[in-house]
Amino acid sequence: MRPYAVATLLLAALFAACPARGQEKLNAVASFSILGDLVSSVGGDRVAVDILVGPNGNAHTYSPSPADARKLAGANIVFVNGLGFEGWLERLIAASGAKAPIVVVSKGIRPRERADEHGHGAIDPHAWQSVANVKVYVANIRDALVAVDPAAKATYEASAASYLAKLDALEQDVRNVIARIPADQRGVITSHNAFGYFEDAYGIRFSAPQGVSTDAEASARDVAAIIRQVRQQKAAGVFLENVTDPRLVRQIASETSTKVGGTLYSDALTERSGDAPSYIDLIRHNIKQLAGIADR
Repeated sequence: MRPYAVATLLLAALFAACPARGQEKLNAVASFSILGDLVSSVGGDRVAVDILVGPNGNAHTYSPSPADARKLAGANIVFVNGLGFEGWLERLIAASGAKAPIVVVSKGIRPRERADEHGHGAIDPHAWQSVANVKVYVANIRDALVAVDPAAKATYEASAASYLAKLDALEQDVRNVIARIPADQRGVITSHNAFGYFEDAYGIRFSAPQGVSTDAEASARDVAAIIRQVRQQKAAGVFLENVTDPRLVRQIASETSTKVGGTLYSDALTERSGDAPSYIDLIRHNIKQLAGIADR
């Protein structure tokens, strides 16, 4: 009986060490790196997050892989930005056979429209460039996680509340920094028109040779118009982005004798070793870059 008792104790210890099925991590998929960071911030240790378009990736021109389809097929929940940002995602979901709920985190946000070169309205998908909008994202993420994993409701609510407090502090810092930039030095040039929500919220004027998506080449007329605008309005700075070809911006800077001010992060985070490994780091990096235009 003694060997049997020892074996029984060992088996009991083994089962005790294994997590109960109810404690297994929730498998979540986020469409791009910024959204993945937000989901991780709310989900914490309870959620394992896979990201389709990773750090420094361009979601406008992304080409999904079979591995992406496998991620979706194994997901318990999928988070997307919406507003037309992930034009390839609907086909990928259909091909993967995914059955998980699809959560559009921009739900409840008033979309920004901007006319294209032909005068047609285009929805701007870059709503996360307003910190106030990201608070909506976080609330939607929290509620969706609670819906699929109600046992962890208290955990998700506490994580969301903590992160929302950080966003409150971040937004106040953004407003304080922008307030110190003279009004006549708040015009900047970027690669593509990804900062419209930031412009509306905080008063920095952005111009770009490309529209709200990078999947179309800027025309010669677009570039010429930007060059004229820079010369007439004397833009304070010209900035690169981590998801676009820098040659256009460098051409504009050269032809207008305007210095390149650095890199702004628009659609993607950086790797962990970079300047913007999280959403909060991204915004803080960008406002630091913009604050420097007054010193140039």
